Formats: sequence, structure tokens, C-alpha cells
Amino acid sequence: MVPPARSVTRDSVDEVTDALLTASRLLVAISARSIAHVDDTITLPQFRTLVILATQGPVKLATLAQQLDVQPSTATRMVERLLAAELITRQPNPQTRRELIIDLTSHGREVVDEVTASRRREIARVVANMPRAQRQGLVAALNAFTAAGGEFAAEGSQAYPL
Repeated sequence: MVPPARSVTRDSVDEVTDALLTASRLLVAISARSIAHVDDTITLPQFRTLVILATQGPVKLATLAQQLDVQPSTATRMVERLLAAELITRQPNPQTRRELIIDLTSHGREVVDEVTASRRREIARVVANMPRAQRQGLVAALNAFTAAGGEFAAEGSQAYPL
């Protein structure tokens, strides 16, 4: 359902922020349901880790911590849980042997693919419920928002959004 139009300017920073906060609640709910549908032991931050690995390939543990915006010790604990679930691997960096390289297992990639497919179906249902006129310009606006936030652009069914 489309909320009634307000008489206030529709492009103020506050209004856009409020609209995005509301939309983000829906998207987080969709994400949580999709993850739980595939594997209810995986948390949103753990799934974010899997998405980073799916989009970027193997990364150093320190780089992963930086991309997650967490302390290395927090990333290490998360990696331990994902290792125990056999969703990722951890190997010494062959170049330095002091750093660790984290990568997805085939099972980890399957989880990311299944969760992403589930989320895509649910988001497509929401978009299909929007009036066609309301969808106009949405792609450009969301791509601009994504770029301004420094997030990876989603491209087709191979995209791995959180």
C-alpha cells in the first residue's frame, strides 16, 4: 500500500531519510526471513561476511575486519563460527605466511546463492505490488543511494545483497 501524499516537499533530506529507514525495516525483515529459511543458525553479520567473500573472493582476515567495520578480534570470532559451520576456509597467506586468507567453501556459496534467490523472490513480490508509476525512477534513485554509500552495485541475479 502506498502511503498518502504529504504536502511537504518530497525530496528533503529528512523525508528521504525517514522513507529509507522505513524501507530498511522491510528489507532487514526480508533478509532475516531469507537467511532463516536457508539456515537459521546464521546471523545477519555472518551472512554479510559470506556476501563479502562471494563478491570479492578470498580476503585477508585484517581486510575482512576492515570491510565489516569491526575489530580484528570480532572478525576472528565470526570466522571461527563460520569455519565450524564449514561455510568458509582459512589458510595462511602463501606470500607472507603470517596473514590468514579467508574464502568461501562450496557450501558457503550455496548458502549465499539460496538466500539471495529467496530474497530476490520476496523483493520482486513487493515491487510487483507497487503501482507502475511509483516504480518509475526507483532504480536510478536506489543506484545513486547505493553508490553514495559505497556499497557494491547489485547486477541481476548474480548480485549478493545483504
